[in-house]
Amino acid sequence: MRPEYVERKQTNCEKWDGMERLFSSNDLLPLWVADMDFKVPEAITKALHEYVEMGAYGYYKVPDSYYEAFIAWEKRHHGFTVEREWLRFSPGVVSGFNWGVQMLTRPGDSILIQQPVYYPFARAIENNERHLVSADLVNHNGHYQVDLEAFEETIIKEDVKLFILCSPHNPVGRVWTEAELKGMIALCRKHKVYVLADEIHQDLVMSPHHHTSAFLAENYQEGMILLTAPSKTFNLAAGQNSIIIIKDEELRARWDKFVLSIAIGSGNAFGYIAAEAGYREGDEWLQGVKEQIQENYNYLKDELSRHLPKAVLAPLEGTYLAWLDLGAYLEGKNVTEVMEEQCKLAVDYGNWFAPVGYENFIRLNLATSLDNIKVATASLCERV
Repeated sequence: MRPEYVERKQTNCEKWDGMERLFSSNDLLPLWVADMDFKVPEAITKALHEYVEMGAYGYYKVPDSYYEAFIAWEKRHHGFTVEREWLRFSPGVVSGFNWGVQMLTRPGDSILIQQPVYYPFARAIENNERHLVSADLVNHNGHYQVDLEAFEETIIKEDVKLFILCSPHNPVGRVWTEAELKGMIALCRKHKVYVLADEIHQDLVMSPHHHTSAFLAENYQEGMILLTAPSKTFNLAAGQNSIIIIKDEELRARWDKFVLSIAIGSGNAFGYIAAEAGYREGDEWLQGVKEQIQENYNYLKDELSRHLPKAVLAPLEGTYLAWLDLGAYLEGKNVTEVMEEQCKLAVDYGNWFAPVGYENFIRLNLATSLDNIKVATASLCERV
């Protein structure tokens, strides 16, 4: 069953109604913010209705059933056996890795990322007065790989204290193999580098690829914190509810002490209720979402191959984000002007993800209707 598209304009939606913050106009087709234009699973709506109709919204005790639903989901979908005592809270994955940066490092410490990568990684490092270091991914005509030799050399040269891993990778769409993950994490273990593993897109993996949790790839529990959330999986970003997984008892104690210092130990009831319902009954809905995303990607790929054959579209192994190299057509042009004034699209620009070398790349959000993808694709093919 395919997901139901929702018209979100004039609903106080950041993606549709908040474009003036970053773009030249609020009258663009928005394919930027990474959330979906799909109605959530019916089970989530029903659970929230029941809570709203109850009518009293005081302090909320998180039920055991919430944790049980997530634990069962991880086992069912990823073969990952999670224990209740490992689980902690943050209001978002971005908040979580900012907390991790503050907890695990000191001002001036080197923190490693792999550009091009989700730009809040760099902001978390810079805003917390740490030193940003990148072991850039290697681009083989749209397929990105890790250079483990360069990865280790960078750790040693820069005296890296923390690595922020993006798995699956945003924006390039890679689903790292178990061997790739093991290689990176083993080097971090060797050099006593902490790992923050952002696995927020773990449930959005396209067949035949399979997500492997960083904890399953390499047993580095004393140095690793994993972050995930129902927000990408079920379109619940407004619920502000993310899940932190920490196996090591000492690391958990450090996390708990840090959280006490900022007094943010739990989230809101609506986020917990929505997440639990999704984890319990959202399997079929998620499969439909992935089928829609794959159809949207295939359409984009086919049209680009016909009309912009020199464009390089990265293979979509995971996430719902298309990473597109338009360098053959945009070289020497003002990319912002082409996208916003000619194509009438709001997109994420490549230089948001890496400061150099990606000026002619864009990231497109595929979690919308095929009709919107057709409009965007036609605009790109006709006007780039």
